[in-house]
Amino acid sequence: MRKHLIYLFLGITVLNCSSGGNDEPEPTPTQQNPETATLVYPEQNSECTTGTNATATNSTIEFEWNKSDHTDAYELTLKQLVSGNITKHTSSTNKISIELLKATPYSWYIVSKSNTVNNTAQSATWKFYNAGEGTVSHAPFPADALAPSHNSTLATTDKVTLDWNGSDVDNDISVYDIYFGTATPLPAIKTDHSESSLADVDVTSGATYHWYIITKDEQGNSSQSETFKFSVN
Repeated sequence: MRKHLIYLFLGITVLNCSSGGNDEPEPTPTQQNPETATLVYPEQNSECTTGTNATATNSTIEFEWNKSDHTDAYELTLKQLVSGNITKHTSSTNKISIELLKATPYSWYIVSKSNTVNNTAQSATWKFYNAGEGTVSHAPFPADALAPSHNSTLATTDKVTLDWNGSDVDNDISVYDIYFGTATPLPAIKTDHSESSLADVDVTSGATYHWYIITKDEQGNSSQSETFKFSVN
C-alpha cells in the first residue's frame, strides 16, 4: 500500500511540473516607422559650396545628413534647378558623394526608409549653389510656385492670384516677369513686377493654365522657373 502511495505522489508531481497552460506568448515586437533625417551639408542657400575638382566643369560634393532612427537606407533626391533634371541616389550611411556641374544651383532632400515597414519620412528641401571658378555674382534660384500649387484644381472662379517664392543667395532680386496662358508659347502678362504675387489674373472655368516666372537680380542675372500648371472647374 505504501509503495502505491509513493507512485501516486510522484505522478501528481510530474503532472504539476509539466503543466504549461498558464504560460503567455511572447509579445510581437512593434514595427516602428523611420524618422526624418536632418540635413547638414551642403547648407541651405549656401553660395560657396565647393568640393573636389573632378573635371574643368564638374566637382564632387559630399552630401551629409544626421542619421534618423528606425532607418535602414536613405534616398537622396537631387534636382538641377536650371534644367529641372532630377536624379535619385541611395545610401546605407548618412553620407554620399555626387559629381555636379560647377556654377549651378541645386536642391536636395532625403527620404528615410525601413526594411520592415512601407512608411517613409522626408526631410526638408534645401537649395545651394555648387561654386564655379571665380564666381562673384549668382543668378537667383528659380522661383517656386506657392499658389495655385502645381497640378492643382481650383473651384469655379473667374480670377486667381498667382503667388510664388523667389530667393537669391546675394539677396538682390529686383523684379519678376510673369508668363501665363493656356497655350504655348506663353505670353508675358506682367514684366518688371516688384512683388512676388500677382492678383486678379483672369481665368475661365473648364480651362487648364500654365505659368512660369523669370526672376531678375540687380546684377543683370536671371533664372526661369519650371512651368507650373493648374485647372479651373
